[in-house]
Amino acid sequence: MTTPVKFLLVDDLSENLLSLEALLRRDDLTLLMARSGDEALELLLHHDVALALIDVQMPGLNGFELAELMRGNERTRRIPIIFVTAGSHSAERRFQGYEAGAVDFIQKPIEADILRSKAEVFVEIYRQRQMIAEQRDILQEQAQALQLADTRKNEFLAILVHELRNPLAALHGGMKLLFRRPDSEKAEQISGLMQEQMSHIIRLVDDLLDISRITQGKINLSKSLFDLKAAVSIALEMTRATIEEKQHTVELTAPEKPCEVWADRVRITQCVSNLLNNAAKYTPSGGRIQVSVEVLEKTYRVAVADNGLGLSPEGSKAIFRMFEQIEEHRHHAHGGLGIGLALVKQLMELHGGDVAVWSDGPGRGSVFALEIPRGSPPDHDLPPVTVLSAETLEG
Repeated sequence: MTTPVKFLLVDDLSENLLSLEALLRRDDLTLLMARSGDEALELLLHHDVALALIDVQMPGLNGFELAELMRGNERTRRIPIIFVTAGSHSAERRFQGYEAGAVDFIQKPIEADILRSKAEVFVEIYRQRQMIAEQRDILQEQAQALQLADTRKNEFLAILVHELRNPLAALHGGMKLLFRRPDSEKAEQISGLMQEQMSHIIRLVDDLLDISRITQGKINLSKSLFDLKAAVSIALEMTRATIEEKQHTVELTAPEKPCEVWADRVRITQCVSNLLNNAAKYTPSGGRIQVSVEVLEKTYRVAVADNGLGLSPEGSKAIFRMFEQIEEHRHHAHGGLGIGLALVKQLMELHGGDVAVWSDGPGRGSVFALEIPRGSPPDHDLPPVTVLSAETLEG
């Protein structure tokens, strides 16, 4: 058990305490000893005990008075009490003891087998109480987790409806205009807007499908040997429109030599693109985005730094959780379901890597970094592998 089982022994005579200790000693039991009622009360302030063995006749607080004080305290009122007595007592005297909170009486001289048998019962009862308390705590945590999951689900569904309703409404309106005036001068413009809204819907659906596949263990990485710098270049090209729209300055730092990595090129590019999109969205217009590729001992580090909104310590922890969005960032998000960074984290974990974030605080920018294992092709016989370079992929 995580919490040791403790008994409290109370007797004003040291030899009686030593006798009880000798009879009850065992590896899984801690024996606390007090020579007065006052000492016993002090021990009870600091220890949770499974049983109190209390001598009836003691100077100062006698056994019955100590028991009544224990019953009057919420912390100690449920502790079982066995009175240890040297002589026989009348029925009235025993009734007084039971009324004070006793569960039993033991006569001196004490029979060892009887004492150990009764002690074992209370050890087992205490352990069962511990188990029930632990199970109760687990159930409470699970109930809170379910409640939080239900709240997030409802928030997610509300955001999803909003995110799908807007582009669908635009598509519907565009289709009506095209049907009414198919040869109008604005037909090309309307078609472009419809294509943009359709691309937004497809991105949302793709992200949702990816999350669903990862959760169900159905996503497979299609690994190949390629130049990591090529994936970064493609990701920059994919986000160029967003970056240029906000007039950001982008700096790329990478080694001159190819950075060969055995990974899923599409998924790695997707992760880098996601970080670049986030940096562009959460950095005010005219900001600075720095992208770097660094060669470490067993991994590559792709970092995306910006001088944007930054993150609080709480936000840095929450940002990778599913459907989590930072409240202060919502009006910069232009929609979104709060699954992008959670998807990046899961894809990186599938590669055996990780993603991390650093920020000096709100308004002070942030740095997102992917740790990507270099990996190596399987050892079995394979035809020669051609490493795809940045120039080949861009061409």
